[in-house]
Amino acid sequence: MVTTVGTETTFEKLVQNLLILEHDAIAAYDATIERLDDPGHKQRIAEFKRDHESHVAELTRMAGASGTEAPQEGDVKQYLTTGKVALASIVGDRTILKAMSTNEIETKMAYDQASRNGVATGEARAFFQKAFVDESRHKDWMDATAAA
Repeated sequence: MVTTVGTETTFEKLVQNLLILEHDAIAAYDATIERLDDPGHKQRIAEFKRDHESHVAELTRMAGASGTEAPQEGDVKQYLTTGKVALASIVGDRTILKAMSTNEIETKMAYDQASRNGVATGEARAFFQKAFVDESRHKDWMDATAAA
Protein backbone atom coordinates (compact mmCIF):
# COMPACT_ATOMS: atom_id res chain seq x y z
CA MET A 1 0.00 0.00 0.00
CA VAL A 2 1.30 3.46 -0.87
CA THR A 3 1.00 6.14 1.76
CA THR A 4 1.00 9.90 1.47
CA VAL A 5 1.79 10.30 5.17
CA GLY A 6 5.09 12.12 5.34
CA THR A 7 4.42 14.29 2.30
CA GLU A 8 2.16 16.88 3.97
CA THR A 9 2.64 20.54 3.11
CA THR A 10 2.50 21.80 6.71
CA PHE A 11 4.48 20.63 9.72
CA GLU A 12 1.34 20.58 11.85
CA LYS A 13 -0.50 18.18 9.52
CA LEU A 14 2.65 16.06 9.15
CA VAL A 15 2.86 15.54 12.92
CA GLN A 16 -0.87 14.90 13.25
CA ASN A 17 -0.88 12.25 10.51
CA LEU A 18 2.19 10.54 11.92
CA LEU A 19 0.46 10.42 15.31
CA ILE A 20 -2.63 8.82 13.79
CA LEU A 21 -0.41 6.28 12.03
CA GLU A 22 1.38 5.50 15.31
CA HIS A 23 -1.88 5.03 17.21
CA ASP A 24 -3.03 2.63 14.48
CA ALA A 25 0.27 0.77 14.80
CA ILE A 26 -0.06 0.47 18.58
CA ALA A 27 -3.56 -0.99 18.17
CA ALA A 28 -2.14 -3.57 15.74
CA TYR A 29 0.67 -4.39 18.18
CA ASP A 30 -1.89 -4.93 20.96
CA ALA A 31 -3.88 -7.26 18.70
CA THR A 32 -0.68 -9.12 17.79
CA ILE A 33 0.49 -9.59 21.38
CA GLU A 34 -2.95 -10.91 22.28
CA ARG A 35 -2.89 -13.49 19.49
CA LEU A 36 0.71 -14.76 19.40
CA ASP A 37 1.40 -18.14 20.98
CA ASP A 38 5.18 -17.99 21.37
CA PRO A 39 6.17 -16.10 24.56
CA GLY A 40 9.45 -14.97 22.98
CA HIS A 41 7.59 -13.49 20.02
CA LYS A 42 5.18 -11.73 22.38
CA GLN A 43 8.10 -10.23 24.31
CA ARG A 44 9.80 -8.96 21.15
CA ILE A 45 6.57 -7.44 19.80
CA ALA A 46 6.02 -5.75 23.18
CA GLU A 47 9.51 -4.21 22.85
CA PHE A 48 8.62 -2.89 19.41
CA LYS A 49 5.34 -1.52 20.76
CA ARG A 50 7.36 0.48 23.30
CA ASP A 51 9.27 2.04 20.38
CA HIS A 52 5.92 3.15 18.92
CA GLU A 53 4.85 4.54 22.30
CA SER A 54 8.12 6.48 22.41
CA HIS A 55 7.40 7.82 18.92
CA VAL A 56 3.96 8.95 20.12
CA ALA A 57 5.54 10.76 23.07
CA GLU A 58 7.99 12.62 20.84
CA LEU A 59 5.40 13.46 18.19
CA THR A 60 3.05 14.70 20.92
CA ARG A 61 5.87 16.91 22.23
CA MET A 62 6.41 18.27 18.72
CA ALA A 63 2.69 18.94 18.34
CA GLY A 64 2.62 20.84 21.62
CA ALA A 65 5.68 22.87 20.71
CA SER A 66 4.07 23.93 17.44
CA GLY A 67 0.66 24.63 19.00
CA THR A 68 -0.93 21.70 17.14
CA GLU A 69 -3.64 19.45 18.48
CA ALA A 70 -2.21 15.97 19.02
CA PRO A 71 -4.57 13.13 18.01
CA GLN A 72 -5.04 10.64 20.84
CA GLU A 73 -6.19 7.71 18.73
CA GLY A 74 -5.99 6.21 15.28
CA ASP A 75 -8.57 6.38 12.55
CA VAL A 76 -10.64 3.88 10.57
CA LYS A 77 -7.42 2.46 9.13
CA GLN A 78 -6.90 0.87 12.54
CA TYR A 79 -9.53 -1.69 11.56
CA LEU A 80 -7.46 -2.68 8.54
CA THR A 81 -4.22 -3.07 10.50
CA THR A 82 -5.81 -5.01 13.34
CA GLY A 83 -8.08 -6.97 11.00
CA LYS A 84 -5.14 -8.42 9.09
CA VAL A 85 -3.69 -9.64 12.38
CA ALA A 86 -7.00 -11.14 13.51
CA LEU A 87 -7.42 -13.07 10.26
CA ALA A 88 -3.82 -14.23 10.33
CA SER A 89 -4.22 -15.57 13.87
CA ILE A 90 -6.31 -18.39 12.46
CA VAL A 91 -3.16 -19.79 10.85
CA GLY A 92 -0.56 -19.04 13.55
CA ASP A 93 2.39 -16.93 14.64
CA ARG A 94 4.24 -16.90 11.31
CA THR A 95 1.22 -15.58 9.46
CA ILE A 96 0.53 -13.00 12.17
CA LEU A 97 4.09 -11.73 11.86
CA LYS A 98 3.77 -11.59 8.06
CA ALA A 99 0.61 -9.50 8.47
CA MET A 100 2.38 -7.17 10.87
CA SER A 101 5.30 -6.87 8.47
CA THR A 102 2.95 -5.51 5.81
CA ASN A 103 1.80 -2.86 8.30
CA GLU A 104 5.43 -1.84 8.85
CA ILE A 105 5.88 -1.12 5.14
CA GLU A 106 3.56 1.88 5.38
CA THR A 107 5.09 3.14 8.62
CA LYS A 108 8.61 2.89 7.19
CA MET A 109 7.52 4.74 4.05
CA ALA A 110 5.85 7.48 6.08
CA TYR A 111 8.94 8.11 8.20
CA ASP A 112 11.23 7.95 5.18
CA GLN A 113 9.13 10.58 3.41
CA ALA A 114 8.87 12.69 6.58
CA SER A 115 12.64 12.60 7.09
CA ARG A 116 13.02 14.30 3.70
CA ASN A 117 10.07 16.69 4.04
CA GLY A 118 11.16 20.32 3.84
CA VAL A 119 8.34 21.55 6.12
CA ALA A 120 9.98 19.75 9.06
CA THR A 121 12.74 21.23 11.16
CA GLY A 122 16.18 19.63 11.15
CA GLU A 123 15.50 18.24 14.63
CA ALA A 124 12.21 16.71 13.47
CA ARG A 125 13.80 15.22 10.35
CA ALA A 126 16.49 13.61 12.53
CA PHE A 127 13.79 12.08 14.74
CA PHE A 128 11.89 10.85 11.67
CA GLN A 129 15.09 9.18 10.42
CA LYS A 130 15.55 7.47 13.80
CA ALA A 131 11.92 6.29 13.70
CA PHE A 132 12.53 4.95 10.17
CA VAL A 133 15.47 2.92 11.51
CA ASP A 134 13.24 1.57 14.31
CA GLU A 135 10.56 0.55 11.81
CA SER A 136 13.15 -1.10 9.57
CA ARG A 137 14.42 -3.11 12.55
CA HIS A 138 10.87 -4.20 13.40
CA LYS A 139 10.10 -5.26 9.83
CA ASP A 140 13.42 -7.09 9.41
CA TRP A 141 12.81 -9.12 12.59
CA MET A 142 9.22 -9.92 11.59
CA ASP A 143 10.30 -11.03 8.13
CA ALA A 144 13.17 -13.18 9.42
CA THR A 145 11.09 -14.74 12.19
CA ALA A 146 8.14 -15.47 9.90
CA ALA A 147 10.50 -17.13 7.41
CA ALA A 148 12.21 -19.34 10.02
